[in-house]
Amino acid sequence: MTETPTLEDPNVTDDATQADAIRGTAQGTAPVPLSVLDLVTVGAGTTATDALHNSVALSKLAEGRGYLRHWIAEHHSMPGIASSSPAVILSHLAAHTERIRLGSGGVMLPNHAPLVIAEQFGTLEALAPGRVDLGLGRAPGTDGATAAALRRSDRLDEGADDFPQQLVELTRFLDDDFPDGHPYSRIHSVPGPVQGTTGRPPIWLLGSSGFSAQLAGMLGLPFAFAHHFSAQNTVPALELYRSSFRPSEVLSEPYALIGVAALATDDEAEARRQVMTGALSMVRLRTGRPGLVPTPEETEAYAFSEMERDFVDGWLKNIVHGTPDAVRDGLNDLQKRTGADELMITANAHTASVRLRSYDLIADAYGLPGTSRER
Repeated sequence: MTETPTLEDPNVTDDATQADAIRGTAQGTAPVPLSVLDLVTVGAGTTATDALHNSVALSKLAEGRGYLRHWIAEHHSMPGIASSSPAVILSHLAAHTERIRLGSGGVMLPNHAPLVIAEQFGTLEALAPGRVDLGLGRAPGTDGATAAALRRSDRLDEGADDFPQQLVELTRFLDDDFPDGHPYSRIHSVPGPVQGTTGRPPIWLLGSSGFSAQLAGMLGLPFAFAHHFSAQNTVPALELYRSSFRPSEVLSEPYALIGVAALATDDEAEARRQVMTGALSMVRLRTGRPGLVPTPEETEAYAFSEMERDFVDGWLKNIVHGTPDAVRDGLNDLQKRTGADELMITANAHTASVRLRSYDLIADAYGLPGTSRER
């Protein structure tokens, strides 16, 4: 039922459609394209319905301000996040936008049958032709018990170990090209090529360590690294991706984006006040007490232990926050240090208006198109 991933002819050049869908153009004075990573945050005092409405507002803002992509990250059993079903959310965003690329950042492949993902993203491609990305990860996006419930198995290592074979299977379903004699050769993912479609979402590999970096390089695929929660591994992973890269039908040269947590406000002290809500949320998650993202007032009243304070201090070092100019300078420095081809920004804060305003302020700092809207 499985295949070993194969490498493409190193002399082949980019498929123009796929390469153009992957590579973006920097806007304004930004050194590289800027994009949005959305966790569909649910803050204390709000609901999942509110969070999903806010994601629509964010997608419209991002489209109007020249951000390249809006990706939704798959997470499960986390009260502060409403992004358990990226494909469902993306279909809603597609109905409210016209140009911005929409994608998963990512779908956790071991949680799902490859055929199901092919069908979901084939449907999205039919709804929004030419602007859908399929980002794939091999982690569960949750704790072990929830992953077991999702997969109906407590053998969680199987999914991660089988990731390359699952990837091949998914790709063949998307392309409808299982070889004759394969058990799945008569199965068609629909919507898909059997119905005359001419394109499909480009596949990205996501990771926070070296495994997916090396695999993406070997297969000539674009790579997205989770710098926002694994900053110490960013440079080694990108170096491994670039050194492993072999040209493919998709890309002739490496293309890597990094997810980065960034929040801009008009006042430096307010930026720290806002990002502390995300820090407290992470403290609670790491200590088995997940909940809605706390308000700034709740966070200010919280008595951090010495161990928790040390965690927060380390966590905040990897969040670019402050005034718009300071955030711009921090993002520029990060891009220069990593050589990232794209920066995908996620905003850590309880309040939706603060997060939306941050994306506007960052766009203003770089002179991106469109007009800032006060919130």
